[in-house]
Amino acid sequence: MNETKTVLVIDDSRVSRLMARQFILSRQPGWQVEEAGTGEEGIEKVKTLSPVLILIDVNMPGMGGLAAAEHLRAACPGAHISLCTANVQNATRNRANELGIGFLEKPITEARIHALIGALE
Repeated sequence: MNETKTVLVIDDSRVSRLMARQFILSRQPGWQVEEAGTGEEGIEKVKTLSPVLILIDVNMPGMGGLAAAEHLRAACPGAHISLCTANVQNATRNRANELGIGFLEKPITEARIHALIGALE
């Protein structure tokens, strides 16, 4: 039997969080999907969660996704962390590479989410 895996979706857009949740659960209905609306909230949530995957938006009020990703990488060294962003500038991609995190271009689609999850199965 597969163990339940946890995914944390951090995005200030409720619609983006709900779409990501729907796409994740359409591929893995047994997984647990947690949500956070800010980088700070995401950092707090990982204190009690052990996510295998963290999807994080770049542009959010308060702590941005790149800064939060640095904290999350330290707190969850085994998790796959992926930026989910419409900000496709090379500087953003390069910083993601430096941090050892993935890059998922918005708009979030079911195919993109399924491809990402496929690598974790």
